[in-house]
Amino acid sequence: MTFDRHGEREARKSLVEKKKLHENKSFWAKTPRISVRHHQKPPVGSCDVLIIGSGISGALVAEHLCDGTRNVMMVDRRKPVRGSSLDSTAMIQHEIDIPLHQLARKIGEDSAIRAWRRSRDAVTSLVDLVHSLEIDCSMQAKRTLYLAGNEFGSRALRTEAGLREKAGIEARYLDRDTTAKEFAIDRPASIVSSDSASANPAQLTAGLIRIAQARGLKLASAVEVTDVQSFGDRVACATSDGRLITARHVVFCSGYEFLKRLESRKHSVISTWAIAARPRGSVPGWLENHLVWEASDPYLYLRMAADGSIIAGGEDEDSADAFDDPVKLTVNTQTIIAKAEALLGIRLYPPHSRWASPFGNTSTGLPFIGAVPGLENVYAVMGFGGNGITFSKIAAEIIRGEINGSKDRDAELFSFPET
Repeated sequence: MTFDRHGEREARKSLVEKKKLHENKSFWAKTPRISVRHHQKPPVGSCDVLIIGSGISGALVAEHLCDGTRNVMMVDRRKPVRGSSLDSTAMIQHEIDIPLHQLARKIGEDSAIRAWRRSRDAVTSLVDLVHSLEIDCSMQAKRTLYLAGNEFGSRALRTEAGLREKAGIEARYLDRDTTAKEFAIDRPASIVSSDSASANPAQLTAGLIRIAQARGLKLASAVEVTDVQSFGDRVACATSDGRLITARHVVFCSGYEFLKRLESRKHSVISTWAIAARPRGSVPGWLENHLVWEASDPYLYLRMAADGSIIAGGEDEDSADAFDDPVKLTVNTQTIIAKAEALLGIRLYPPHSRWASPFGNTSTGLPFIGAVPGLENVYAVMGFGGNGITFSKIAAEIIRGEINGSKDRDAELFSFPET
């Protein structure tokens, strides 16, 4: 297959499954230091690595690859740092959406333990990286409180804690009385664990891009890639304005807007809702240092932001379009507020931010990372679920290994499924 320089083929069909981001702005859209320098058009027509997408995954891939040995360019069809990363609640957890004991049933205990350990290591290494680079993004190490709910009760949480301990992943099981004593929450059981974090995702993304730019990254926006094809040891990408960019390697970091050829029954797009609101009075002292989520369907997740706001989300729905429904935005955010108030025993002012967004999810809760089947030297990362920032760090490590020619030890855990 060939395509011409002017991108006229087949009415310029889009390469990725484009989605409309919700118009309501997230909490992070209002914060400072989230803009980065960029070109209006690609400054060069050829590079060593082309990264498509300027969200957190693209930013981490760029930081990992910009080491002075290669020319790296990033393009995005939107303004940089304005994609789905802006909608993250930035609960940077090592805990994967599917509990360890459940994941073990799906992919085997050894593989599940490896995935959970890699997730834990990704969080701790990300926190270390941000501090070493001195990125001002409110990065803070946190503990996690995982509460029994309508999906997993006390028996399941005891099993979960036991398997985590077997895997060498810190987890302290609390029964009802201990949960009430330590957190003033009435639930049958809970698990307290370390090795999680929180941050401002927009400032984190922008900070990583600036670091990469200081090492030579070139960033262009708005540039939409409409076709890609491998030719020998090069990859050619056509853009919607008729340009042609060639690279030795291409990495798609376009979030839930995935490559159409990667559509799979094991991947779906889900809608979620979130709010940010200030508490009317004092909040529990432990909340500042904990992320909270529950073993329920739908589940509530919440944390405290650096300015004292409560950020909470949930009411996830198996729909790629529900997030764009204004009625559901009103109803679901009201539900989230009511659940958060009941759980914490506090009252919240009306939210100063509320938003909804789609995100990619997989049947195992693990992302797809690596080489795109059928396209030489083309890579993609997708299906990050509720662990977008954590899995983005793993993706950056795996993609760096692929491009450097050194296979990552856990690459097969996250490889794309057979089509």
